[in-house]
Amino acid sequence: MSNSFVELHARQRALALLDQGTTRELIGPFDNMISPHLEPQNIVPEADDGIVIMKGQLDGKDSVIIAIEGAFQGGGIGEVSGAKIVSALEHVLADNEAGHTEYPIIILDTGGVRLQEANYGLLSISEIHNMVIALKQYVPVIGLVPGRVGSFGGMSITNALLSYVIGTDKARIGLNGPEVIEQEAGVKEWDASDKNLIWNTLGTKQRQATGIIDEVVDDDVKAFRTAISAAINENKDSHRDQRGDFYLSLLDQLDPAKPLDIEGYDKLFKAVEVKEHHLAAAVSGSKPGTKSRGRNWFELLTGIKKAQSDVPTVLQAQAGGRQYIAIVPDENNRFPRVRHGEVGLQEGYTVASVVNDLIKADADKPADQKTPIVIVVDVPSQAYGYKEELIGIHMSLASAASAYARARQAGHKVVSFIPGDAVSGGFLAQGLQSNRLVALDDLDITIQAMSKASSARITQRTIAELEEATKHVPAMAYDIENYQKLGSLYNLIKGVKGYDSSDEAVKTVKKALDEAFKSLEGVKPDLSFRYTNDIAVEGVAGGRKATNKVRALMDAQWNK
Repeated sequence: MSNSFVELHARQRALALLDQGTTRELIGPFDNMISPHLEPQNIVPEADDGIVIMKGQLDGKDSVIIAIEGAFQGGGIGEVSGAKIVSALEHVLADNEAGHTEYPIIILDTGGVRLQEANYGLLSISEIHNMVIALKQYVPVIGLVPGRVGSFGGMSITNALLSYVIGTDKARIGLNGPEVIEQEAGVKEWDASDKNLIWNTLGTKQRQATGIIDEVVDDDVKAFRTAISAAINENKDSHRDQRGDFYLSLLDQLDPAKPLDIEGYDKLFKAVEVKEHHLAAAVSGSKPGTKSRGRNWFELLTGIKKAQSDVPTVLQAQAGGRQYIAIVPDENNRFPRVRHGEVGLQEGYTVASVVNDLIKADADKPADQKTPIVIVVDVPSQAYGYKEELIGIHMSLASAASAYARARQAGHKVVSFIPGDAVSGGFLAQGLQSNRLVALDDLDITIQAMSKASSARITQRTIAELEEATKHVPAMAYDIENYQKLGSLYNLIKGVKGYDSSDEAVKTVKKALDEAFKSLEGVKPDLSFRYTNDIAVEGVAGGRKATNKVRALMDAQWNK
C-alpha cells in the first residue's frame, strides 16, 4: 500500500501527519541523547532512543507529534525516551495554559516498560499518565495505534487515559501480553501459541466493540489525518477512565467461576444494568483477613483491627484526618487472579470510586483543607488472566491512576507508603501517582516492572544473565535499596519491617508520613520531586541525570 501508515517508521509517521513545510524535530538523532543504561548491558543504543518529538501543524492547527519507534526495543519506555515524552507534554501543557492552543498526538507502538531499564520505565510511564490527565483539561489528547507492536504494558494504561484513540485492524491493545500470562498463570489460562485467540481478543475489531478503542480506519495516511482532524475539531473525549460504575456493574453480573468467551462477553457487555458504586469504610471484624504487609499497616495506621470491607480486597477508611486506601489479598476471592493481593478489575475501579467520591466531597474546599491521602502499597503485580484481558484490565488500572492524579492535581496531598511489594501495573495504579514515596528499608520488598521469570522470557535472557545486568543498572534491581539510588523515594525508613507491629514501629512510620505531608506545603502538586532531589540530580549511583539532561535540552529547543 503506497500510503500505508503502518509500514512507516516513527519519524516518517510524524512527517506524514504534519503539514508539509511546518515540521521541526526536537532532541533529534544529531543531539545524540542516547540511553546511558543500554551499553553496559551490551545493547546497542539509538541516537533518538526510539522517540521522535516533532512540532508542526496539522490542517493548520499547531500540533506536537510524539511517535514511538516499535522497531527499537519493542517501543519500550526507558529513562531517556520517557523523559522526552514527559518534557514535551509539559511544554504543550504550558503553552495551552498560556493561551496558545496546541494539540498533542501520541503514536503508540510499544510493549510498555523497557525491561532493560525497568524501574526507570515505570517512573516515566507514571509521569506520562500525569501529564495526559492534566492536558485533557485543555485539549483532547489523541492516540494512534497503527499496528506492528500495538499498545501493551504500562502504555496500554496510557492508551486508556487518552481522549480519543484511532487504530487499524493490524493493531492490538492489552495490558499483559499472552506470553507473560502464560508464564505467570500457566498455559491453561492462555496458550500464547493460539494466534487466532490473541487477535480475536486483543485486536481492534473486538476492542472497538467494547469501547477500548474509538475508531478503526484504513491503513492510509490520509485516513489518519482526517480522523485526527475530526477528533480535534469535535473536541472528542471518550472518558474511558470515568466508566467505573459501568464496569463494576458488569462485574456484579459476571460469574468468574464460569468460562467466558468473546461471544459471551459481548452479550454481557451489551446487557449491563448500570448502578452507582460507593465503598463504605472498613470496619473491625471478628476474624483476621488474609495476611499481608499492606493489611498489617492499614490496620495499624487506622486503628481498625481485623479490617473487613464490602469489597474484600480494597480497604478504605479515614483516620486522623487522612484517607487511607489499601489493596489486600483475599484467599477466597471469587476472582482467582487477585487472591494474593494483585490489582484486578474490581480493585482498580473500586479504588477509583473511593478517590472520586473524596474529590467530589472536598471539591469546594481550599487546597490546604482537602483530605490528604495515604496509599498503602503492597501489590505483587496486576492480575494475570484471560478474563481480565478480555474485559480490559488496563482500563481498570487507568481509572485508579487517573483518580489519584486528579486528586493530587486538585490539591489533595498524596503520599504512598510502601511496606510491601510494588510491582508492574499494580504499582502504576496503586502508588506512582503520589507526590511522595515513603518506603520501609526492608529487603523483603520487591519493587520492579515484572517478575524475574517473565522478564527473562521477554528479554530472551536467563535469570542468571538478568541478575548480572542488575549489577550495572540499579533500575533493573528488585530491592528497595537500589530503588532509592534512582532518587524516587522521599524517605527510606530504617529499622522497621513489613510485619512489624510494635508501638515504636507505628510511631516511626507515622512520623515519616507527617514529615512527607509537611514537605508538600506550598509546593506544586506535581511529580517533580523525583528528578529534582539531590540523589536524582547528582546521580552518583543512578539518579535521574539523563532525565534532567533531556529536560534541559527540551527547554532550550522548544521555542527556537
